[in-house]
Amino acid sequence: MTNPIPEEDRKVIYKEAVVDGVHVTVHQLSDVTVNEVKNYLELLAKNVPEGSCLTSLNIAKTGNDDHVSLDYTLKNLPMERIRRITGYLVGTVDRWNNAKQAELRDRVKHSIREFSR
Repeated sequence: MTNPIPEEDRKVIYKEAVVDGVHVTVHQLSDVTVNEVKNYLELLAKNVPEGSCLTSLNIAKTGNDDHVSLDYTLKNLPMERIRRITGYLVGTVDRWNNAKQAELRDRVKHSIREFSR
């Protein structure tokens, strides 16, 4: 037994709409429903890197067949600085225990000295 599609998911998107927080634009198609867009978003979500999100989706007809083209935009992820500290690659040391923080505080930073002749 299949669940019936809710009434709001049966609505047709003619040009533009916002579905699940994603701006959706439809080109050259007249029968794209909200439910179909949610299925496209679910399919795309499987290929989106973790921590990023879709901001826009363009759906267009390709040629004379029943295929569609999906073009999407992702929200930019901020870059995190990674440093090598006491043998560990870390972005932040706020989750380190007291012993590891003491090791960081007491470490000797090596520098290159130039010797004059």
